[in-house]
Amino acid sequence: MLAEIITIGDEILIGQIVDTNSAFISQQLNKIGVQVHQITSIQDDREHILSTFKEASQRADLVLVTGGLGPTKDDITKQCFCEFFEDTLVEDAVTKKHIQYLFDKYFQKTPTQMNLDQALVPSKATILLNEHGTAPGMWMEKDGVVFVSMPGVPYEMKYLLTEKVFPKVIEHFQRPFIYHKTLLTYGLGESAIAERIEEWEDGLPKHIKLAYLPSMGRVRLRLSSKSNDEVRVKEDVDILMDELVEKLKDIAIGFEEETSVVDRIGSLLIKQGKTLSLAESCTGGAIAEEITQLAGVSSFYRGSIIPYATELKTSILGVDAALIKKHNVVSIPVAEAMAIQSTKIFKSDYAVATTGIAGPSKGDGDDEVGTVCIAIAGPSGVVSEKFLFGKARERVIRKSVNKAFEMLLKEISKN
Repeated sequence: MLAEIITIGDEILIGQIVDTNSAFISQQLNKIGVQVHQITSIQDDREHILSTFKEASQRADLVLVTGGLGPTKDDITKQCFCEFFEDTLVEDAVTKKHIQYLFDKYFQKTPTQMNLDQALVPSKATILLNEHGTAPGMWMEKDGVVFVSMPGVPYEMKYLLTEKVFPKVIEHFQRPFIYHKTLLTYGLGESAIAERIEEWEDGLPKHIKLAYLPSMGRVRLRLSSKSNDEVRVKEDVDILMDELVEKLKDIAIGFEEETSVVDRIGSLLIKQGKTLSLAESCTGGAIAEEITQLAGVSSFYRGSIIPYATELKTSILGVDAALIKKHNVVSIPVAEAMAIQSTKIFKSDYAVATTGIAGPSKGDGDDEVGTVCIAIAGPSGVVSEKFLFGKARERVIRKSVNKAFEMLLKEISKN
């Protein structure tokens, strides 16, 4: 079966907000065997909405719509649903009671008529109560095509999708089973990996597809298949994934569904009873941000210093000023000194240090934009490398973070 996703809102089209709803919906649909055929973002305009509804109904079995359900005059999705389904708005008593409850409990004030009007819904719709907000979800059918309308607020949409919409989709539609398994790799580029596994890839059966998903220093390799036989498709993909892991065991981190490089680093540090600290200059805390997303991080992560200005590398981190003057602030000796000083200040077993020129200007460094030095200090000493990551600031920072994790994992794995 095919699905389409329609997001409604001028704020998406002018870039005021990023459409994260479509990505989440697509991921979740895929898990229940529904293929997304098209994603469309449209403005809050009656003719545009109606024409998009008509086009989607000719292509898809399921159309999921987010946005345009607020209390203000520019939110016209319900009116458009009524026109498309030749329906009228009626008051839903359950939704109205829920709106009053939310205002009493959380806002301690009386809802306005505009708020209460959110309980007006198409008479033909099956109402999906939104326990996290005032705008309900709506399920409607026309000529065998199901339309579902949900609020654009991400946490409200996610609740309705997983708790209310998916159970009905699973009950309503016959769906194939889709199975993905994604291998995470670090340290080798897409083309190099493709060359290494070319013969194996050429031998893949037609019903199993391999996708390369590169991302600045790391590559995800996804095996996919779909069938009505869930057991068989899992067995086929798992067997081939075992073969792929064996061919790439020197760069394989684990499976995306189960782990990440940060998970792997954390589990190794915990297993070894070791600790980690950071001294981030050009990455500005980006490494720390990823590490602190991990649950249980306090068991191994000691803390970080962000000595962005050159003088702070001396005054706070304790790097010798003469060393910086002799070798330049963006240099292997300075990166190594930063890492060593971090282990001393935080009393950590390992430390990662970054110093570089993310751009667009050179700042205090003399090297060209994109030059980055990364050092890892550990029980066995210090390792370091110098890189040139290009001129785009975001790319330089992202590649620096990924490379730092790659180097750190390699060092921790030695023990």
